[in-house]
Order: sequence, then C-alpha cells, then structure tokens
Amino acid sequence: MSGFPRQRPRRLRSTPALRRLVAETTLQPRQLVLPLFVADSITEPRPIASMPGVVQHTRESLRRAAADAVAAGVGGLMLFGVPCEADKDATGSVGAHPHGVLNAALRDLAADLGAATVLMADTCLDEFTDHGHCGVLDERGGIDNDATLAEYVRLAVAQAEAGAHVVSPSGMMDGQVAAIRDGLDAAGHHQTVILAYAAKFASAFYGPFRDAVGSSLQGDRRTYQQEPGNVREALREVDLDLDEGADMVMVKPALGYLDVVAAAAARSAVPLAAYQVSGEYAMIAAAAAAGWIERRAAVLESLISIRRAGADLVLSYWATEAARWLV
Repeated sequence: MSGFPRQRPRRLRSTPALRRLVAETTLQPRQLVLPLFVADSITEPRPIASMPGVVQHTRESLRRAAADAVAAGVGGLMLFGVPCEADKDATGSVGAHPHGVLNAALRDLAADLGAATVLMADTCLDEFTDHGHCGVLDERGGIDNDATLAEYVRLAVAQAEAGAHVVSPSGMMDGQVAAIRDGLDAAGHHQTVILAYAAKFASAFYGPFRDAVGSSLQGDRRTYQQEPGNVREALREVDLDLDEGADMVMVKPALGYLDVVAAAAARSAVPLAAYQVSGEYAMIAAAAAAGWIERRAAVLESLISIRRAGADLVLSYWATEAARWLV
C-alpha cells in the first residue's frame, strides 16, 4: 500500500481530450437563440449604448445578422420590434398591423431563411404602447387582464401569418397561453408553437433592454411580473402554462435565477428556455472591457452554467459569437 488514495478524480482532468470526453454538460450552437431588435424608420444600425456590440437593426441589416447567425449554427432567432414613437398608442395596435416593423421583418426572414432556422416573435405590447406596459390599462391605470388577452391573440395571429414558427407571450397575464392557443387554432395556425415566459421576474437586470426597445414605461411592472424571492409561485406559473398547452416554457432572467431554472427543469415535460438578459450581458461586457475578466471564458462559463441548471435552450446576445467559438 503506497499511502496515496486510489480514487483520484484529477486523472479525468489531465488532458483536454479527457475533459471533453467526460464533460457532464455540453453547450452546442443549436441550443442558442439570438435575440434581435429591428427598428422602424432608421437608415443604419443604431448602437445600444448600454449593450456594447448590440444594435437596433434596420430591416436590411437584420437580414444580414440573421443569415450570419444561421450560418454559425445558432438554433433560433427571437425578434423584437421597435416602432416609431408616433405609432404607439394605448393598446399597442401597431404590433398586430401586417406592415408594422416586427411583422414586416418576420416576413423578410421567413422569405430569406425558410426552414433553415426557427423564427420566434416576442408576443407582448410593451414595445408598442405609449405607456410602456405589457397590457391594456383600465380606467384606474391598472392592467386589464382580459382586454390584454384579446390584444395578445391579435399579435400572435399576425405574427404567425407573417412567418413566425414560435410566438412568445412574455407579459405574464393570467390565461395568456390558453387564449393564444385558441386564437391560433381558430385562425388555422395549428402548428405554431407557443413559448411561454412562464416565470418572468420583476428584475433590475432589464434596464438595458428598455433602452434597446425605446420603452415608454413610467413606474414598474410588479403587479404582473413576479417577485424575485418567490420560487413556489414561479413553479405554479410554470404548471399553469403547461396545463394551458404551452409547447415550451421560459425562466427570465437566467443567471440570478438558476435555482428556478433547475426546479422548472425538474417538473417540465416540455423544453425549457432561459434568457440571459440585457443586464446580465452588460455586466459581463463591462467587466471584460475593463480588463477584469477574460471575455470569452466568462461568456462561455455563463452559458454553460445556464445549461447545467437544466435549460434546454439559452437566449443570449452572444449566441452568434459563442456558436463560432463552439465549432
């Protein structure tokens, strides 16, 4: 007996090939989804100051960025529309207009890419309303849940008709999945997938996103987004969306809510997505720009941590770049 332990876990870490062979969690380009912003009435891509490297696209630059992502192997694209301020109104009606910027962009990408990728659309009103909330307001300034559902159905049907393979209700309204499923089916869009933002928290990490979509919001969304400390409530929301027929569910944000991602993965029979949101992106980008962390290593570590928690899909603004690193 040599006195040395027979069990030496470090043996499996001794070479890159061994580490790759026994890796418990993997990250592949197909598991990444790239969020993209397309803005009306701009003539060139507009940088988003709080999200270095991310832009509001023109329709033409969006087509190039989408093709680039697909060529890199990214699995899907999530589109957000940014209308002109003059087109916003109390019900966000421009969101469902067939010539609105989001639906026009969906048609562009559907024509360009066909079945080469999965086109996803954000199915919410906040980008399109003059008050910046995700729903229709009642006379007291609160959210009218049922009036909002009617608008979500219009949005979802318009997005499906424009070419979206997946509609993504993100407003956290009660009954949104069932209402949209009924509306899509009634319009003949039986194959359109619903990705429900099932556990979306009232997070401080959405700040840069609001810059990205030119949000008109005054106040907060705490009456419909979830409290950051509530896990049981989040899982109840996941269960409700599954019961209503969601084809996929999402936790948002991702990095600050990995426990929720893990708990949702343990109970969901459908694919689970997690969104690495704008503030999470901005923190890593800022630290890397300052030289405090190594950018590529930190990005990949953050993405693998979301996968390790149980997410099948990861929405990330680094999707295209990370996909190239992973090849």
